Amino acid sequence: MEELNRLVQIFETLRAPGGCPWDAQQDHKSIARSIIEEAYELFDAIQAGDADHMQEELGDVLLQVVFHSLIARDLGEFTLADVINGLAEKLIFRHPHVFGDVQASTAGEVIRNWEMLKGREKGKTGRESLLDGIPRSLPSLMAARKIQAAVSRVGFDWNDVHGVLEKIREEIGELAEALESGGEEAVETEIGDMLFSMVNLARWCGVDPEAALRRSNGKFRKRFAAIEKEAQRRGIKLEDMTVEEMDRVWEAVKTGE
Repeated sequence: MEELNRLVQIFETLRAPGGCPWDAQQDHKSIARSIIEEAYELFDAIQAGDADHMQEELGDVLLQVVFHSLIARDLGEFTLADVINGLAEKLIFRHPHVFGDVQASTAGEVIRNWEMLKGREKGKTGRESLLDGIPRSLPSLMAARKIQAAVSRVGFDWNDVHGVLEKIREEIGELAEALESGGEEAVETEIGDMLFSMVNLARWCGVDPEAALRRSNGKFRKRFAAIEKEAQRRGIKLEDMTVEEMDRVWEAVKTGE
């Protein structure tokens, strides 16, 4: 595409002698975190339904793909063409029901075929565990959801959502016991187990736990901002408001939502 070639030429100019010193100095590791940050900014734009912002953030994600590909080309590792062709081949390989003679009439069958084919791809055949393909650097909520979904596909799961609810009740009891004993490590362990179980409940309910918590964070920000605004209106410091006064503002905002 003409547009992609133009983007590549701009990057080559930036990294060439006489170009941008910062761009020329970057390597894979120095810009690694940028792709995570850009992905989250894109996620925010999608959640907000902001098409203009989404377009911009998709461009920023593409920027990272091109940047890494040109760094890799300069190091003799691979090229942008290799990245694109590799993706094309992967899509064809993982969709034999479209490009081959495999039958898959439901989304569930497609997913089962997809997982089976993933395990046969280059670099994945030597994995010792079903969970080896889940990056350890993922945010913990996302990692928990992926772990649970992976083991569920081989039958390691609750029979229904009531089993998950019972597990959560069990974890709450164990956390209460840990709090009574005063063991800091035990409390941390039980809170982790309870969070893991809550992620499992979200999965059973078809809810993305990250999105659910993000929404709750947003509600909290809105309600607390109303408390701050009330303190400013009254000309007092926030810490001079009583808990009861704060609660009244909180509940008023909550009722109006």
